[in-house]
Amino acid sequence: MAASATASRPDGVAKVQGTFAFSSDLTADGFLWGATLRSPHPHARITGIDVSGAWRIPGVEAVVTAADVPGKATYGLISSDQPVFASDVVRYVGEPVAAVAADHPDTCRRALAAIVVEYELLAPLVDPQRAVDGTHPSIHPDGNVVRHQRIVRGDQTIDGPVVVEGTYHLGMQDQAFLGLEAALAVPDSGGDGVELFVATQWLHEDQKQIAACLGFPAHKVRLTLGGVGGAFGAREDISLQVHTCLLALRTGRPVRMAYSREESFLGHVHRHPCTIWMRHHAELDGRIRRIEARFVFDGGAYASTSSAVLINAVTHAQGPYKCDNATVDGWAVRTNNPPCGAMRGFGVVQACFAHEGQMDRLAAAVGSDPVSIRLLNAMQTGDHLITGQVIQNVAPVARCIQETAALPLPDQPVGGHDANPLRLPGGSGLTADVGHVRRGIGWGVAIKNLMYSEAFDDYSTARVRLADGVAFVKFATSEVGQGFVTIAGQIARSVLGVDEVVLEPIDTTIGSAGSTSASRQTWMSGGAVDGACRLVRERLFERVGTAHGVDPLRLAIDGSDVVDTGGTLRVPVGLASAGVVIEQTFEHHHRPTEDLDEMGQGNCHTAFAFVAHRAVVDVDLELGLVKVVQIATAQDVGRALNPLSVVGQIEGGIAQGVGLAVMEEIIQEGGHVRNASFTDYLLPTFLDMPDVVISLIEEPDPMAPLGAKGVGEPPTISSTPAVVAAIRDALGKDLWRVPVRPADICL
Repeated sequence: MAASATASRPDGVAKVQGTFAFSSDLTADGFLWGATLRSPHPHARITGIDVSGAWRIPGVEAVVTAADVPGKATYGLISSDQPVFASDVVRYVGEPVAAVAADHPDTCRRALAAIVVEYELLAPLVDPQRAVDGTHPSIHPDGNVVRHQRIVRGDQTIDGPVVVEGTYHLGMQDQAFLGLEAALAVPDSGGDGVELFVATQWLHEDQKQIAACLGFPAHKVRLTLGGVGGAFGAREDISLQVHTCLLALRTGRPVRMAYSREESFLGHVHRHPCTIWMRHHAELDGRIRRIEARFVFDGGAYASTSSAVLINAVTHAQGPYKCDNATVDGWAVRTNNPPCGAMRGFGVVQACFAHEGQMDRLAAAVGSDPVSIRLLNAMQTGDHLITGQVIQNVAPVARCIQETAALPLPDQPVGGHDANPLRLPGGSGLTADVGHVRRGIGWGVAIKNLMYSEAFDDYSTARVRLADGVAFVKFATSEVGQGFVTIAGQIARSVLGVDEVVLEPIDTTIGSAGSTSASRQTWMSGGAVDGACRLVRERLFERVGTAHGVDPLRLAIDGSDVVDTGGTLRVPVGLASAGVVIEQTFEHHHRPTEDLDEMGQGNCHTAFAFVAHRAVVDVDLELGLVKVVQIATAQDVGRALNPLSVVGQIEGGIAQGVGLAVMEEIIQEGGHVRNASFTDYLLPTFLDMPDVVISLIEEPDPMAPLGAKGVGEPPTISSTPAVVAAIRDALGKDLWRVPVRPADICL
């Protein structure tokens, strides 16, 4: 399939013009508004709930609590441990306690204020280390430790002549999507089913959990994807889905729920804050011999995907470097902090910050430089992970590093040739003195697993129908901005030789496509669409072969024609498919994986991608301000099916990596979020973004259906340590926590 940089996005014009229907734009005749009452306490026992005051308010049509949940009382992606509504205990600030439906948002707010909940305060567990140590009483029936994973490989007695160690801390980052959580639930006329329009990353997983909580068979809960304004992992977990459906069924009317920005901070999971201790043993030349590490992940009040995030972190502890000996321990724990789960990079962001800090320490210890130390240890195809798994994918680690190093550095000095103060840290604030600004350069290199791991039966389904030269493509793949709707059309046009492709609604009337996460949809749903198109093409060739007396095996697609590769026959696809309907469904599975054994050994991952980043920063030593001037990157993409889309993903991922490095953090105090707004939770703006210089490394992966690897996560992973390393280079001092704050620089 020919790569294309010009294939247009089918949703592009509507989004640019502002006419695209996001989930927050959805309405229905006679709909009601829904809203959720949330706990103000991180940990408390509920001793009473009085909803009578809400019922007395005119316009209130429903008030529901835990007692009104007709089916399963809990939900969860991996472990069903989170209540639909808290009934006896609240475990974090923002936990749902009740919900109302009313005729207006103001009526909802007054109804929530009229509900009286009596609490008996309990001591919150906010320090994850106390959960590991077992020094705090259990806050959940399943215990405070969600998962402990140990990895032991090779000789545990090796002590290299060079030893470096460090402790690394990462704060809690928010996915900060611009499109807030919103859903519209429409009940069936008989009340025995419901249709939900919602922005989500995994329609079928939502369907399964919602149906269980409503006490319905899955087919009675139908989901259609609402327009998604960003996701980045936060839409993998249930938020308002069950509440919206329950209210709609209770009232017999459509119900619309939409979060505010403050509620969104409380209503979805975040990136896990963590502490990582790591020690490297190396030869005198810097060659790594053994790694020791200890990870502690704060999962917040409920399990979400913490167990899988932990596995990703500990199995990536070595980074993209050779190492035959390792001892790694990792814990994911419950606390009374906000729940944490999936976010772009999924545990590898945390691991990478630690192992790249170690590589810089190691380079300094042996008198090397950041590039040479990484090239010396770079893994290759055929090398082993510390889990014993062999890297069978294309692994161009050295090429990533070398091509990044070859990209040009900024041609402007500090402040620019024109001494423009807008080029300095602080920008339009005009606060920086060029004499106090130093420039630094730093590096980060990463490996990232693709698709799901640990024996999960990961698959994606697609259906393709060809009729009169038009391809109709159906899948349940959540389009969250990554551009799969563009790729799907490219695949169909290329495989079937058609000009017109119609993408049917994304909903649960077809088999699951899995989640839009784990950098998996190009590989998995792309493979499903490709497989379905190829089956349709086979049937088309059979029809043409029969009609023209040609062996179907000799037929191929050339442009928009069916051609005989051994003769002169040429039939337009439109003519060949006139008056017939050819429809095929294909389910794509990746190769099987396995659980880790008790020593953390096993082929638990499916495939891998690699990336390198070089950051250039200017740092104001007096004010503690940082301007990221440039990020250069070479990324292993396998095959760039749509180079323009790939570049967009890389630039967006780098923005989140830069944010984590220098500004993004949810500030907590005793389990309370103190900055739940975009006034106080700072995001990189257009003016904060550096120049991004990109080299795409295209070595098609033979294991991938289209040769292409997912590109969404790697840009976020090693861009953060690269920026922090550049700040360290400018300052000449240790910085081992992100985000880096002005006080860290000035003190």
